[in-house]
Amino acid sequence: MRKHIALYISITGMLLVACTPTVTLAPPEEPIEINLNVKIEHEIAIQVDEKTAPLIDNAIETDNVNSAKNKIE
Repeated sequence: MRKHIALYISITGMLLVACTPTVTLAPPEEPIEINLNVKIEHEIAIQVDEKTAPLIDNAIETDNVNSAKNKIE
């Protein structure tokens, strides 16, 4: 009886060892290329206090004048 138990245990052990899966990871030969055709449109809305609105308007006008001067030169 003990011989049968030892035989069953050894057979079970061999089956468990033989059934272990092997997983291998290898990098691809060529680089992975992902093509995305995406069109992004966005809109930005800014709320400004009444006190700061004239300052921003003045800065925009000054910037437009400076950029126009740079184009002429």
